[in-house]
Amino acid sequence: MSKKASLYKDSKVTCACGSSFETKSTQDEIHVEVCSECHPFYQGKQVNRKSKAGQIEKFNKKHGIEN
Repeated sequence: MSKKASLYKDSKVTCACGSSFETKSTQDEIHVEVCSECHPFYQGKQVNRKSKAGQIEKFNKKHGIEN
């Protein structure tokens, strides 16, 4: 085992939402505010999809692009 590999040990990552998972780190415990379980981007709950569709249609109409 190399010297670098021996620095990393199993550690527990805990999110503010209560979710937790195991990873390798030099720290025993890691506390984070946002994780993949509670972040809207990773959950697929992005806001304003309707307004984006309107912007795309407006752009296509302005530049004469047909779908």
